[in-house]
Amino acid sequence: MSSNPALAQLARAPRLIPWRNWSGAQSCLPLERLAPKDLEELVQVIRQAPGKIRPVGSGHSFSALVPTDGTLLSLSFFNGLLDHDASTLQATFAAGTPMSRMGPALKAIGQALPNMADIDYQTLAGAISTSTHGTGVGFTSYSAGVTGLQLVTAQGEVLDCDATREPEVFNAARVSLGALGVTTRVRLQNREPYRLRERQWIAKTEELLEDVAKNTQQNQHWEMLVVTHSDYALSIALNETADAPTPPIDPAEAGGNEFVSIIENLDKYTSDFPEMRRTLLNSLRYFASFQERVAQSFEVYANVRNVRFNEMEYSVPAEHGPACLREILKLIRDKDLRTWFPIEYRYVKADDIPLSMFEGRDSCSISVHQHYTMDHHNFFAAVEPIFWKYAGRPHWGKLHTLNARTLQALYPRWDEFARVRQALDPGGKFLNAHLSSILGVA
Repeated sequence: MSSNPALAQLARAPRLIPWRNWSGAQSCLPLERLAPKDLEELVQVIRQAPGKIRPVGSGHSFSALVPTDGTLLSLSFFNGLLDHDASTLQATFAAGTPMSRMGPALKAIGQALPNMADIDYQTLAGAISTSTHGTGVGFTSYSAGVTGLQLVTAQGEVLDCDATREPEVFNAARVSLGALGVTTRVRLQNREPYRLRERQWIAKTEELLEDVAKNTQQNQHWEMLVVTHSDYALSIALNETADAPTPPIDPAEAGGNEFVSIIENLDKYTSDFPEMRRTLLNSLRYFASFQERVAQSFEVYANVRNVRFNEMEYSVPAEHGPACLREILKLIRDKDLRTWFPIEYRYVKADDIPLSMFEGRDSCSISVHQHYTMDHHNFFAAVEPIFWKYAGRPHWGKLHTLNARTLQALYPRWDEFARVRQALDPGGKFLNAHLSSILGVA
Protein backbone atom coordinates (compact mmCIF):
# COMPACT_ATOMS: atom_id res chain seq x y z
CA MET A 1 0.00 0.00 0.00
CA SER A 2 1.49 3.36 -1.02
CA SER A 3 1.62 6.14 1.54
CA ASN A 4 -0.04 9.51 1.00
CA PRO A 5 2.58 12.31 1.33
CA ALA A 6 -0.07 14.91 2.17
CA LEU A 7 -1.46 12.81 5.02
CA ALA A 8 2.04 12.08 6.30
CA GLN A 9 2.84 15.79 6.34
CA LEU A 10 -0.44 16.52 8.14
CA ALA A 11 0.39 13.92 10.78
CA ARG A 12 3.73 15.62 11.45
CA ALA A 13 2.18 19.09 11.74
CA PRO A 14 1.92 20.57 15.26
CA ARG A 15 -1.47 20.16 16.91
CA LEU A 16 -3.02 23.58 17.35
CA ILE A 17 -5.15 24.08 20.46
CA PRO A 18 -7.82 26.79 20.31
CA TRP A 19 -8.26 29.37 23.07
CA ARG A 20 -11.43 31.15 24.20
CA ASN A 21 -12.02 33.75 26.85
CA TRP A 22 -14.47 33.33 29.76
CA SER A 23 -17.49 34.68 27.89
CA GLY A 24 -16.66 32.90 24.64
CA ALA A 25 -16.68 36.13 22.61
CA GLN A 26 -12.91 36.11 21.97
CA SER A 27 -11.02 33.19 20.48
CA CYS A 28 -7.87 32.34 18.58
CA LEU A 29 -5.82 29.43 17.26
CA PRO A 30 -2.25 30.17 18.36
CA LEU A 31 0.72 28.50 16.76
CA GLU A 32 2.05 27.70 20.24
CA ARG A 33 0.67 27.67 23.77
CA LEU A 34 3.56 27.82 26.23
CA ALA A 35 3.88 28.00 30.01
CA PRO A 36 7.51 28.62 31.01
CA LYS A 37 8.40 27.18 34.40
CA ASP A 38 10.87 29.87 35.48
CA LEU A 39 12.40 33.20 34.53
CA GLU A 40 15.26 31.65 32.55
CA GLU A 41 12.90 29.62 30.41
CA LEU A 42 10.63 32.64 29.90
CA VAL A 43 13.55 34.74 28.67
CA GLN A 44 14.50 32.05 26.14
CA VAL A 45 10.91 31.72 24.93
CA ILE A 46 10.68 35.46 24.30
CA ARG A 47 14.05 35.61 22.53
CA GLN A 48 13.32 32.61 20.31
CA ALA A 49 9.64 33.14 19.47
CA PRO A 50 9.38 33.45 15.68
CA GLY A 51 6.39 35.77 15.66
CA LYS A 52 4.02 37.65 17.91
CA ILE A 53 3.62 36.88 21.63
CA ARG A 54 0.59 37.58 23.78
CA PRO A 55 0.53 36.87 27.53
CA VAL A 56 -2.67 35.29 28.85
CA GLY A 57 -4.06 35.10 32.37
CA SER A 58 -7.47 33.81 33.40
CA GLY A 59 -9.14 34.86 30.13
CA HIS A 60 -11.50 37.23 31.92
CA SER A 61 -10.97 40.22 29.61
CA PHE A 62 -13.85 40.78 27.21
CA SER A 63 -11.83 42.88 24.76
CA ALA A 64 -9.45 41.32 22.24
CA LEU A 65 -6.27 41.83 24.27
CA VAL A 66 -5.20 38.16 24.06
CA PRO A 67 -6.00 36.65 20.63
CA THR A 68 -2.96 35.85 18.50
CA ASP A 69 -1.92 33.39 15.81
CA GLY A 70 1.59 33.42 17.27
CA THR A 71 2.65 32.38 20.78
CA LEU A 72 0.15 32.40 23.63
CA LEU A 73 2.17 32.71 26.83
CA SER A 74 0.79 31.61 30.19
CA LEU A 75 2.39 32.51 33.52
CA SER A 76 0.59 29.74 35.40
CA PHE A 77 3.89 28.58 36.93
CA PHE A 78 4.64 32.12 38.14
CA ASN A 79 2.43 31.77 41.15
CA GLY A 80 2.33 32.65 44.83
CA LEU A 81 3.78 34.98 47.48
CA LEU A 82 7.50 35.60 46.93
CA ASP A 83 8.49 37.89 49.78
CA HIS A 84 7.15 40.57 52.11
CA ASP A 85 8.18 43.37 54.43
CA ALA A 86 6.37 43.58 57.76
CA SER A 87 7.63 47.11 58.44
CA THR A 88 6.29 48.65 55.22
CA LEU A 89 3.34 46.26 54.74
CA GLN A 90 4.49 45.53 51.20
CA ALA A 91 4.43 42.11 49.56
CA THR A 92 5.67 40.70 46.25
CA PHE A 93 3.70 38.11 44.30
CA ALA A 94 4.48 36.19 41.14
CA ALA A 95 2.50 37.88 38.38
CA GLY A 96 0.49 34.80 37.41
CA THR A 97 -1.06 34.49 40.88
CA PRO A 98 -4.87 34.48 40.79
CA MET A 99 -6.32 37.33 42.87
CA SER A 100 -8.50 34.75 44.63
CA ARG A 101 -5.41 33.25 46.28
CA MET A 102 -3.88 36.48 47.48
CA GLY A 103 -6.23 37.29 50.37
CA PRO A 104 -5.46 34.19 52.48
CA ALA A 105 -1.73 34.44 51.70
CA LEU A 106 -1.64 38.07 52.79
CA LYS A 107 -3.63 37.43 55.96
CA ALA A 108 -1.07 34.78 56.97
CA ILE A 109 1.67 37.45 56.98
CA GLY A 110 -0.42 40.18 58.60
CA GLN A 111 -1.39 42.10 55.47
CA ALA A 112 -4.41 42.75 53.26
CA LEU A 113 -5.22 44.53 50.00
CA PRO A 114 -6.77 47.97 50.69
CA ASN A 115 -9.56 47.28 48.21
CA MET A 116 -10.59 44.57 45.75
CA ALA A 117 -12.74 44.19 42.67
CA ASP A 118 -16.04 42.35 42.89
CA ILE A 119 -14.58 39.35 41.08
CA ASP A 120 -11.23 37.74 41.85
CA TYR A 121 -10.76 35.34 38.95
CA GLN A 122 -8.11 37.53 37.30
CA THR A 123 -4.39 36.98 37.60
CA LEU A 124 -2.44 39.77 39.27
CA ALA A 125 -0.65 40.74 36.04
CA GLY A 126 -3.93 40.83 34.14
CA ALA A 127 -5.60 42.94 36.81
CA ILE A 128 -2.94 45.65 36.93
CA SER A 129 -2.41 45.64 33.15
CA THR A 130 -6.03 46.72 32.62
CA SER A 131 -6.39 49.00 35.70
CA THR A 132 -8.97 46.69 37.26
CA HIS A 133 -10.71 48.29 40.25
CA GLY A 134 -13.28 47.99 43.00
CA THR A 135 -15.42 50.83 44.32
CA GLY A 136 -14.99 53.64 46.85
CA VAL A 137 -14.28 57.36 46.43
CA GLY A 138 -11.16 57.00 48.57
CA PHE A 139 -9.73 54.00 46.74
CA THR A 140 -7.71 53.67 43.54
CA SER A 141 -7.42 50.74 41.14
CA TYR A 142 -5.04 47.84 41.78
CA SER A 143 -2.46 49.51 39.53
CA ALA A 144 -1.96 52.52 41.78
CA GLY A 145 -1.01 50.18 44.64
CA VAL A 146 1.96 48.76 42.71
CA THR A 147 5.31 49.85 44.18
CA GLY A 148 7.58 47.73 42.01
CA LEU A 149 7.52 45.14 39.24
CA GLN A 150 9.74 42.98 37.06
CA LEU A 151 9.37 43.11 33.28
CA VAL A 152 10.90 40.95 30.56
CA THR A 153 11.23 42.96 27.34
CA ALA A 154 11.03 41.91 23.69
CA GLN A 155 14.82 41.48 23.65
CA GLY A 156 14.71 39.21 26.68
CA GLU A 157 16.11 41.86 29.01
CA VAL A 158 14.93 41.60 32.63
CA LEU A 159 14.07 45.01 34.11
CA ASP A 160 13.41 45.52 37.82
CA CYS A 161 11.40 48.73 38.01
CA ASP A 162 10.13 51.05 40.71
CA ALA A 163 9.94 54.78 41.41
CA THR A 164 13.76 55.07 41.45
CA ARG A 165 14.88 52.30 39.05
CA GLU A 166 13.61 52.75 35.49
CA PRO A 167 10.92 55.13 36.78
CA GLU A 168 9.43 55.97 33.36
CA VAL A 169 9.11 52.30 32.47
CA PHE A 170 7.67 51.55 35.92
CA ASN A 171 5.00 54.21 35.66
CA ALA A 172 3.90 53.08 32.19
CA ALA A 173 4.05 49.37 33.07
CA ARG A 174 1.57 49.70 35.93
CA VAL A 175 -1.12 49.79 33.21
CA SER A 176 0.53 48.27 30.15
CA LEU A 177 -2.11 46.12 28.37
CA GLY A 178 0.72 43.59 28.05
CA ALA A 179 2.22 45.78 25.32
CA LEU A 180 5.55 46.56 27.01
CA GLY A 181 6.69 43.02 27.80
CA VAL A 182 5.84 40.21 30.19
CA THR A 183 5.36 41.17 33.84
CA THR A 184 6.74 38.40 36.07
CA ARG A 185 6.44 39.78 39.61
CA VAL A 186 4.58 42.64 41.29
CA ARG A 187 5.18 44.38 44.61
CA LEU A 188 2.09 45.89 46.26
CA GLN A 189 1.47 48.38 49.04
CA ASN A 190 -0.91 46.74 51.49
CA ARG A 191 -2.35 47.40 54.93
CA GLU A 192 -3.12 45.38 58.06
CA PRO A 193 -5.89 42.72 57.84
CA TYR A 194 -9.43 43.94 58.49
CA ARG A 195 -13.05 42.83 58.46
CA LEU A 196 -15.91 44.31 56.48
CA ARG A 197 -19.62 44.56 57.16
CA GLU A 198 -21.74 44.20 54.03
CA ARG A 199 -25.21 45.74 53.92
CA GLN A 200 -27.57 45.48 50.95
CA TRP A 201 -30.93 47.08 50.34
CA ILE A 202 -33.28 47.82 47.45
CA ALA A 203 -34.28 51.41 46.69
CA LYS A 204 -35.49 53.45 43.78
CA THR A 205 -32.65 54.17 41.39
CA GLU A 206 -33.48 57.87 41.22
CA GLU A 207 -33.45 58.17 45.02
CA LEU A 208 -30.03 56.50 45.16
CA LEU A 209 -28.72 58.90 42.51
CA GLU A 210 -30.06 61.88 44.45
CA ASP A 211 -28.25 60.55 47.53
CA VAL A 212 -24.94 59.74 45.79
CA ALA A 213 -23.00 62.23 47.92
CA LYS A 214 -24.35 60.73 51.15
CA ASN A 215 -23.89 57.13 50.02
CA THR A 216 -20.32 57.64 48.88
CA GLN A 217 -19.23 59.79 51.82
CA GLN A 218 -20.86 57.75 54.58
CA ASN A 219 -19.63 54.40 53.25
CA GLN A 220 -16.07 53.36 52.49
CA HIS A 221 -17.26 51.28 49.54
CA TRP A 222 -20.61 51.85 47.85
CA GLU A 223 -22.08 50.71 44.56
CA MET A 224 -25.42 49.91 43.05
CA LEU A 225 -26.71 47.37 40.59
CA VAL A 226 -29.52 48.92 38.58
CA VAL A 227 -32.18 46.47 37.41
CA THR A 228 -32.86 47.47 33.80
CA HIS A 229 -36.51 47.96 32.76
CA SER A 230 -37.41 48.64 36.40
CA ASP A 231 -37.35 51.64 38.74
CA TYR A 232 -35.18 49.98 41.36
CA ALA A 233 -31.58 49.09 42.12
CA LEU A 234 -29.69 46.99 44.63
CA SER A 235 -27.53 49.23 46.82
CA ILE A 236 -24.42 47.68 48.42
CA ALA A 237 -22.33 49.26 51.18
CA LEU A 238 -19.14 47.84 52.70
CA ASN A 239 -17.55 49.32 55.81
CA GLU A 240 -14.67 48.30 58.02
CA THR A 241 -15.69 46.90 61.40
CA ALA A 242 -14.21 45.37 64.52
CA ASP A 243 -17.29 43.20 65.02
CA ALA A 244 -16.91 39.43 65.10
CA PRO A 245 -17.50 37.49 61.87
CA THR A 246 -21.03 36.30 61.22
CA PRO A 247 -21.76 32.68 60.28
CA PRO A 248 -21.16 32.11 56.55
CA ILE A 249 -24.24 32.45 54.36
CA ASP A 250 -25.03 29.37 52.32
CA PRO A 251 -25.16 30.50 48.66
CA ALA A 252 -28.11 28.16 48.16
CA GLU A 253 -30.04 30.14 50.78
CA ALA A 254 -28.98 33.57 49.62
CA GLY A 255 -31.47 33.55 46.76
CA GLY A 256 -29.17 35.27 44.26
CA ASN A 257 -29.41 32.60 41.57
CA GLU A 258 -33.16 32.39 42.03
CA PHE A 259 -33.61 36.11 41.41
CA VAL A 260 -31.32 36.00 38.37
CA SER A 261 -33.48 33.23 36.94
CA ILE A 262 -36.69 35.17 37.63
CA ILE A 263 -35.37 38.34 35.96
CA GLU A 264 -34.14 36.35 32.97
CA ASN A 265 -37.52 34.67 32.52
CA LEU A 266 -39.40 37.96 32.88
CA ASP A 267 -37.28 39.30 30.04
CA LYS A 268 -37.95 36.19 27.99
CA TYR A 269 -41.72 36.09 28.41
CA THR A 270 -42.76 39.73 28.95
CA SER A 271 -40.40 41.70 26.70
CA ASP A 272 -43.32 42.35 24.31
CA PHE A 273 -45.25 43.95 27.18
CA PRO A 274 -42.93 46.65 28.58
CA GLU A 275 -45.26 48.09 31.22
CA MET A 276 -46.18 44.66 32.54
CA ARG A 277 -42.50 43.75 32.69
CA ARG A 278 -41.70 46.94 34.64
CA THR A 279 -44.53 46.31 37.09
CA LEU A 280 -43.44 42.72 37.69
CA LEU A 281 -39.78 43.66 38.06
CA ASN A 282 -40.67 46.42 40.51
CA SER A 283 -42.70 43.96 42.57
CA LEU A 284 -39.66 41.75 43.14
CA ARG A 285 -38.52 44.14 45.85
CA TYR A 286 -41.23 42.78 48.12
CA PHE A 287 -39.68 39.32 48.02
CA ALA A 288 -36.06 40.34 48.52
CA SER A 289 -34.40 39.91 51.90
CA PHE A 290 -30.74 40.43 52.72
CA GLN A 291 -28.62 39.32 55.64
CA GLU A 292 -25.84 41.59 56.82
CA ARG A 293 -22.56 39.77 57.08
CA VAL A 294 -19.16 40.38 58.62
CA ALA A 295 -16.06 38.59 57.34
CA GLN A 296 -12.45 39.11 56.38
CA SER A 297 -12.14 41.74 53.66
CA PHE A 298 -11.16 39.34 50.88
CA GLU A 299 -14.14 37.12 51.70
CA VAL A 300 -16.57 40.02 51.26
CA TYR A 301 -15.33 41.91 48.21
CA ALA A 302 -15.52 39.16 45.59
CA ASN A 303 -18.70 37.54 44.29
CA VAL A 304 -19.31 34.29 42.47
CA ARG A 305 -19.99 34.80 38.76
CA ASN A 306 -21.73 31.66 37.53
CA VAL A 307 -23.77 33.34 34.78
CA ARG A 308 -21.62 34.27 31.80
CA PHE A 309 -21.96 37.61 30.04
CA ASN A 310 -20.19 40.18 27.89
CA GLU A 311 -19.48 43.62 29.26
CA MET A 312 -18.75 47.20 28.26
CA GLU A 313 -17.55 49.67 30.89
CA TYR A 314 -16.60 53.33 30.67
CA SER A 315 -15.32 55.64 33.40
CA VAL A 316 -16.62 59.20 33.24
CA PRO A 317 -15.65 62.16 35.45
CA ALA A 318 -17.21 61.47 38.85
CA GLU A 319 -19.44 64.53 38.75
CA HIS A 320 -21.06 63.30 35.50
CA GLY A 321 -21.90 59.81 36.77
CA PRO A 322 -25.57 60.40 37.68
CA ALA A 323 -26.35 62.27 34.45
CA CYS A 324 -24.67 59.59 32.34
CA LEU A 325 -26.57 56.77 34.04
CA ARG A 326 -29.89 58.60 33.76
CA GLU A 327 -29.34 59.04 30.03
CA ILE A 328 -28.50 55.34 29.57
CA LEU A 329 -31.61 54.27 31.46
CA LYS A 330 -33.78 56.66 29.46
CA LEU A 331 -32.40 55.26 26.20
CA ILE A 332 -33.05 51.67 27.32
CA ARG A 333 -36.62 52.56 28.24
CA ASP A 334 -37.42 54.77 25.23
CA LYS A 335 -35.96 52.32 22.71
CA ASP A 336 -37.04 49.26 24.72
CA LEU A 337 -33.56 47.81 24.28
CA ARG A 338 -33.38 44.10 24.91
CA THR A 339 -31.31 43.39 28.03
CA TRP A 340 -31.92 42.05 31.50
CA PHE A 341 -28.53 42.20 33.22
CA PRO A 342 -28.15 44.90 35.89
CA ILE A 343 -26.01 47.97 35.23
CA GLU A 344 -23.11 48.31 37.65
CA TYR A 345 -22.39 51.79 39.03
CA ARG A 346 -19.17 52.48 41.03
CA TYR A 347 -16.65 55.19 42.00
CA VAL A 348 -12.83 55.17 41.79
CA LYS A 349 -10.21 57.64 43.05
CA ALA A 350 -7.83 59.39 40.62
CA ASP A 351 -4.25 58.20 40.03
CA ASP A 352 -1.19 59.32 38.03
CA ILE A 353 -0.61 56.41 35.62
CA PRO A 354 -0.44 57.34 31.89
CA LEU A 355 -2.92 54.75 30.53
CA SER A 356 -5.09 54.33 33.63
CA MET A 357 -8.76 55.14 33.04
CA PHE A 358 -8.52 57.19 36.25
CA GLU A 359 -5.44 59.24 35.38
CA GLY A 360 -5.89 62.77 36.66
CA ARG A 361 -9.56 62.52 37.59
CA ASP A 362 -11.89 60.96 40.14
CA SER A 363 -14.22 58.76 38.16
CA CYS A 364 -17.57 57.01 38.07
CA SER A 365 -17.43 53.62 36.35
CA ILE A 366 -20.61 52.40 34.66
CA SER A 367 -20.82 48.87 33.26
CA VAL A 368 -23.47 47.47 30.93
CA HIS A 369 -23.76 43.72 30.40
CA GLN A 370 -25.44 41.27 28.08
CA HIS A 371 -25.95 37.54 28.62
CA TYR A 372 -23.43 35.59 26.55
CA THR A 373 -26.18 33.89 24.52
CA MET A 374 -27.69 37.25 23.52
CA ASP A 375 -26.25 39.52 20.85
CA HIS A 376 -24.45 42.37 22.62
CA HIS A 377 -23.37 44.34 19.55
CA ASN A 378 -26.53 46.38 18.92
CA PHE A 379 -27.14 47.04 22.61
CA PHE A 380 -23.60 48.22 23.29
CA ALA A 381 -23.56 50.26 20.06
CA ALA A 382 -26.67 52.13 21.19
CA VAL A 383 -25.28 52.91 24.64
CA GLU A 384 -21.64 53.69 23.80
CA PRO A 385 -22.19 57.20 22.33
CA ILE A 386 -23.62 58.31 25.67
CA PHE A 387 -20.30 57.46 27.31
CA TRP A 388 -18.49 59.45 24.61
CA LYS A 389 -20.70 62.47 25.34
CA TYR A 390 -19.39 62.51 28.92
CA ALA A 391 -15.70 62.06 27.97
CA GLY A 392 -15.76 58.43 29.05
CA ARG A 393 -12.64 56.29 28.96
CA PRO A 394 -13.27 52.61 28.18
CA HIS A 395 -12.07 49.87 30.50
CA TRP A 396 -9.17 48.25 28.65
CA GLY A 397 -10.35 44.74 29.45
CA LYS A 398 -13.94 45.30 28.31
CA LEU A 399 -15.63 45.82 24.97
CA HIS A 400 -15.52 49.17 23.17
CA THR A 401 -15.07 50.46 19.61
CA LEU A 402 -12.53 53.28 20.05
CA ASN A 403 -9.19 53.42 18.23
CA ALA A 404 -5.97 55.34 18.83
CA ARG A 405 -7.22 58.55 17.22
CA THR A 406 -10.11 58.91 19.65
CA LEU A 407 -8.34 57.38 22.65
CA GLN A 408 -5.33 59.67 22.43
CA ALA A 409 -7.54 62.71 22.99
CA LEU A 410 -8.82 61.17 26.26
CA TYR A 411 -5.38 60.60 27.79
CA PRO A 412 -3.18 63.67 28.41
CA ARG A 413 -0.09 61.46 28.92
CA TRP A 414 -0.66 59.23 25.93
CA ASP A 415 2.65 60.13 24.30
CA GLU A 416 4.55 59.19 27.47
CA PHE A 417 3.30 55.62 27.20
CA ALA A 418 3.90 55.54 23.44
CA ARG A 419 7.57 56.52 23.91
CA VAL A 420 8.15 53.74 26.44
CA ARG A 421 6.44 51.15 24.25
CA GLN A 422 8.45 52.15 21.18
CA ALA A 423 11.72 51.97 23.15
CA LEU A 424 10.99 48.57 24.69
CA ASP A 425 9.33 46.86 21.72
CA PRO A 426 10.12 48.70 18.47
CA GLY A 427 9.26 45.62 16.40
CA GLY A 428 5.83 45.15 17.98
CA LYS A 429 6.49 41.62 19.24
CA PHE A 430 3.82 42.01 21.94
CA LEU A 431 1.14 43.53 19.71
CA ASN A 432 -1.88 41.90 18.14
CA ALA A 433 -4.43 43.47 15.78
CA HIS A 434 -6.49 44.94 18.64
CA LEU A 435 -3.50 46.52 20.35
CA SER A 436 -2.18 47.90 17.07
CA SER A 437 -5.54 49.59 16.55
CA ILE A 438 -5.98 51.09 20.00
CA LEU A 439 -2.33 52.16 20.32
CA GLY A 440 -2.01 53.43 16.74
CA VAL A 441 0.93 51.24 15.75
CA ALA A 442 1.06 50.23 12.10
